[in-house]
Amino acid sequence: MTPHTPESFVPASGDRAPAFNLVNAAGEPRPLSHYAGKWLVLYFYPKASTPGCTREAQGFTTLLPDFEACNATVVGMSPDSCKAITGFIVKQQLGVELLSDPDRTAAKAYGVFQLKKNYGKESMGIVRSTFIIDPQGVVRMVFSPVKKVDTHMQEVLEAVRTLTAQP
Repeated sequence: MTPHTPESFVPASGDRAPAFNLVNAAGEPRPLSHYAGKWLVLYFYPKASTPGCTREAQGFTTLLPDFEACNATVVGMSPDSCKAITGFIVKQQLGVELLSDPDRTAAKAYGVFQLKKNYGKESMGIVRSTFIIDPQGVVRMVFSPVKKVDTHMQEVLEAVRTLTAQP
């Protein structure tokens, strides 16, 4: 397994998942260890209530029963405040747990806080990415950057089914 350092690279399959200790929308602590013993689909999204992030969260919510059938939990993470993600969850009726990473510590540890170009401007931001982490805390698959938001959730579900050998 490759050791990782914050902001050095995106963890690859076989790497230990970087630890984090964030809070969910309700302000409850959620360290990586909270999800131990289950498969974890950890997705990073740039900003709550934006069109692409809304479609992604809704898609994961729709497929949540299928992920749960594979003993997988789906968790989204963004730099948004607890208040912003609470509003996002309520307005969109989301079933996935969302975590607040306002200092971008987890995003940096996972290598997804990067220089991005948008309409010719460069700025630091979250690169939409998803990590599938096994019950022992090892990264098994990485989607970074996400290519197509609208089909991404189904692609992740198929990967989880393959990894967990679920029909």
